[in-house]
Amino acid sequence: MIIEALQYGFMQKALITGLVISIACSLLGVFLVLQRYALIGDGLAHISFGGIAVGMLVNIMPFLTAMGFAILAAFGILKLREKAKIHGDTSIGIISHASLGLGVFIASIAHGFNVNLLSYLFGNILAISTPEVILSIVLALIVIVVIILNYRNLFYLTFDEESARAAGIKADFLSTLLIVLTAITVVASMRVIGLLLVSALIIMPAAAALQIANNFRNALIMSAIFGVVSVIAGLSIAYIFDFAVSGTIVLMNFMIFLLMFSIRSIRKQMVLKSVKSQM
Repeated sequence: MIIEALQYGFMQKALITGLVISIACSLLGVFLVLQRYALIGDGLAHISFGGIAVGMLVNIMPFLTAMGFAILAAFGILKLREKAKIHGDTSIGIISHASLGLGVFIASIAHGFNVNLLSYLFGNILAISTPEVILSIVLALIVIVVIILNYRNLFYLTFDEESARAAGIKADFLSTLLIVLTAITVVASMRVIGLLLVSALIIMPAAAALQIANNFRNALIMSAIFGVVSVIAGLSIAYIFDFAVSGTIVLMNFMIFLLMFSIRSIRKQMVLKSVKSQM
């Protein structure tokens, strides 16, 4: 069925965009999960909502205003944490909810675009336009390339920030870079998976990969594979049964996580039994 569906242009655009976005989210997610920054995606999604509302109000492409809001907020989160001595999660909460409140306020006084606003909240990959496809793919490719070019330094920062600083690695710059990349990824993903669900595409493939990966490089590779599989499976099932695409993709990610968690639990039990038998 899905092979037949690919004869349609909208399905081709959905598949290509979904695959590239899923790889960017999955790779970035491994670094964020290990640094306990996983939920920053939710915060930046709230912030992007405010940017989208502003863009619709002033008739500017929502992608551009959402990107501006997200990147400025990324720097604001870092500065608030640094200057006000506020923990990272608190600074994320302050800025994200202020932007979310702005978005809700604008939506309440501008009744004409409420329906369009919902497509950014919940995603509408099958209705994504060609300019949006190109923009999403370009943004995702930028994220992937930057991660590859800075892989070694990001690896050191993730596991031992103090040693990374001692080795001359610019930890503050890399932390800023990671948050900015997250902002770009959230905006690139909003038409694919929706702002309310984008964090799932960042967290779940990474969390699933970390259940069974035996080293960091394998975790990155497996996370990307899980992200790709979830998009292909989600699109296929949604097309066959006429389900919501974004929700189906997220549920596929959750099923993959449960499977990897089960495999890890079985392995652990087998090891324990082996140890007990040798005692």
